[in-house]
Amino acid sequence: MKPQHLFAALLVSAALASCAQTPPPSPAASAAEPESQRLSRELQAAVGTAACTADSQCSSLAVGAKACGGPAGYLAWSSVGTDAARLKELAARLTEAQRRENVASGLRSNCAFVADPGAVCVAGRCQLATPASLR
Repeated sequence: MKPQHLFAALLVSAALASCAQTPPPSPAASAAEPESQRLSRELQAAVGTAACTADSQCSSLAVGAKACGGPAGYLAWSSVGTDAARLKELAARLTEAQRRENVASGLRSNCAFVADPGAVCVAGRCQLATPASLR
């Protein structure tokens, strides 16, 4: 699986998990949660459904930080009903949080360049472009 698809899948999983009907976490559990996980949920909530009617409404945004530099992946979002400034601010905070967490944990990565795939409108939702979506 490509890194950007894996990251998108992780973001979607986090968003779906946050929608489950579970009791709120205890203050001790919240304190143990990495900041990047909380920011990832906020970012996914800010993206929302990424509804679109045309490719021109879709954009991709670099998110996260690989241990040796560069974004961990990209997130597709729609200009329709999305606060772009807020989205970019959350992405920057997430990137910085992941950088700090990478340094603190001594995490290493493969240092592979993750290219921006762009975003397209498919079935009324913005998604990262793939060779199949560009046909």
